[in-house]
Amino acid sequence: MVDDEPTGIASVGERLRIAREAKGMSLEDVAAATRIPTRHLSSLEASEWNKLPAATYSVGFAKNYAVAVGLDRTEIADQLRAEMGTDLPAHYSTVTESFEPVDSNRSMPKGIVIGAIVALVLLALALSWMNRRQLTSDDEAPTATENIAEAPAPPLAAVGQGPVVITANEAVWIDVRDGATILKQGELAAGQSFEVPASAARPTLTTGKAEALRISVGTGDAPSVGPPGVRVANVSLLGPDLLRGPVAAPVIAPSAAPVAARPGPAPRRTPSSAAAPPVPEPAAAMSNAQ
Repeated sequence: MVDDEPTGIASVGERLRIAREAKGMSLEDVAAATRIPTRHLSSLEASEWNKLPAATYSVGFAKNYAVAVGLDRTEIADQLRAEMGTDLPAHYSTVTESFEPVDSNRSMPKGIVIGAIVALVLLALALSWMNRRQLTSDDEAPTATENIAEAPAPPLAAVGQGPVVITANEAVWIDVRDGATILKQGELAAGQSFEVPASAARPTLTTGKAEALRISVGTGDAPSVGPPGVRVANVSLLGPDLLRGPVAAPVIAPSAAPVAARPGPAPRRTPSSAAAPPVPEPAAAMSNAQ
């Protein structure tokens, strides 16, 4: 502690200045230590009360100044009240002990701090609300399985629809009829095609070489209408019948060629079965005798 000057001789300002100079401190050093503006420290030392804030703040400045230079803060505060002619209670000296920092950039203004806190709170509330809304939407949304179950089944494509076209892989004779009406009769050359008219009610096919034909129904090929080397007759040329295969198709086996009767070996004659020599007639015999 620095020895105080007699209170009847030195003022508070003088005591603070003397203690500061004794410590080798400048006003700027005290301002940095107490965070009190230099102008207020200078006004305290000069006892220029009219340049200081309200008495309550001035007492707080003096107490902080006293601590920085090693004086008794309570004694300095009581003396300053007496000099300023105030009648403040002793406990009122517990006012804010720092005011207007020297460098305003060292601390953020309270308004900005409060605004930032409010913004963070609002942001947290908004995120919480959006999260709850997302969870609710997920609960209400149907699952992929439900969507598949509820979706109507696509209609099945009609079986056996489309034009019926007969194409020859090699030269082949065909007979195509619709009842008694002949639609095609004759030979189809290799690679040649015949399309059965769509207006035909019950078209049929007769051919001796089913293996030489390729029959298509729409965009697909139908099974062969018969086995190789077998003549087929009256095979239905309707699309559904062709796609079912040749099971129901009437098959006619080739008829066997008639075999000519061959002459058998001559029957062997026995002595008993040998023909008797002819007997001469009497007249002839008589003439021969004469």
